[in-house]
Amino acid sequence: MTTQTKHIAIIGGGVGGLCLAQGLRKAGLDVTVYERDRTPSDRLQGYRVHIDPHGARALHDCLPAPLWQAFLDTTGRGGQDFGFLTERLRTLALLETPAAADPADDHHSVSRITLRQVLLSGLDDVVRFGKTYERYERLPDGRVRLFFADGTDATADIVVAADGGNSRVRRQYLPHAERVDTGITTVAGKFPLTAETRKLLTPRLVEGPNNVIPPQGMGFFTAPHDLGAATARDDGIGGTEQEGALMDNAGSYILWAFGATSGRFPSNLSGMTGEQLKATVAGMIASWHPDLRRLVDLSHPDTVTLLPIRTSIPIEPWPAGTITLLGDAIHSMTPMRGIGANTALRDARLLCAALTAGLTIGGDPVAAIARYEAEMREYGFAAVRDSLRSAEQFIGDNRAARAGFKTFLRVVQHVPALKAKVFS
Repeated sequence: MTTQTKHIAIIGGGVGGLCLAQGLRKAGLDVTVYERDRTPSDRLQGYRVHIDPHGARALHDCLPAPLWQAFLDTTGRGGQDFGFLTERLRTLALLETPAAADPADDHHSVSRITLRQVLLSGLDDVVRFGKTYERYERLPDGRVRLFFADGTDATADIVVAADGGNSRVRRQYLPHAERVDTGITTVAGKFPLTAETRKLLTPRLVEGPNNVIPPQGMGFFTAPHDLGAATARDDGIGGTEQEGALMDNAGSYILWAFGATSGRFPSNLSGMTGEQLKATVAGMIASWHPDLRRLVDLSHPDTVTLLPIRTSIPIEPWPAGTITLLGDAIHSMTPMRGIGANTALRDARLLCAALTAGLTIGGDPVAAIARYEAEMREYGFAAVRDSLRSAEQFIGDNRAARAGFKTFLRVVQHVPALKAKVFS
């Protein structure tokens, strides 16, 4: 099919923006990504990300076949089954998830660095680095002019805000769309997985992700990223780009995250070094199982970071136009359900299909964007609400509610039919 010659500008080169760019490029559409980072390695993030079937399907559909294969070649084993454990590592419930026949419908564990390498591949003439977006203005002919901090500007027919939770596009386009602090703070780190360190841990911690549920007021999450004998590909995907334990892209590890309300931490938390953050968490879990303490104690301090938790506030529908948004730019959510990146990828797939159809001769791009936004708002803000509820359950300040949830999990574990119904 022939398409209208329209230029699409994507503000932000994160997971969602790059996936959309790959899909639009694959469909033969004219697209440019404007990214504030000066180089591809300026803003590397050293932790793994869980890709669920929504995210996997988006990557499969938007990426060229060789890059989809590169993604599959460089994923780690994260375990399919999800455990709910006490702080003494007693099993409350174990949710079994069989592997899917099609990798595009399955779960994957991937380094954020590797995923960025995959998504940037082949986009040298699409991504413009060093372009810090400042504002836009609408032109009389309906196009949009974009202004950047370096004094340059660009014009586009359609603008997609993919510039994250602090989106400057959203701030101008939907100024009432707020993002707020949840009052929850997390500290995360990486425990190195080697032949020797595996022997130090209860097998369940190595086999798959777990939500550790202490009596009240705190939460602890673990997830393995096990690369086995896998090595970087000849094209560099899967290789380490920067020195340091945090940015090591070739080693296996267990990601752990400890969370609590901000008031439970020392007041000087934001100024602490990795070693001090480790010591703080170690003190707060001193009575827990030794293996959980070991995860913290044996993590390299350079991998230990502070992560305040913020969330969007769902808003009412707005009139569709030639500016739209995806990912954290519109529905930023807590990480407690592990669906933020997947929701952004889902947005990218849906918006790619909408723009491809809307820019076909005879199509209406604004009507296509309206259909995208209607569907995106429904699942996106539902994910925001679910993630916030999970965050509140994660830290569980209500002792009775926490005890009741643990009792519920024990019942579910012993009644397979109930487990299938509740967690299907």
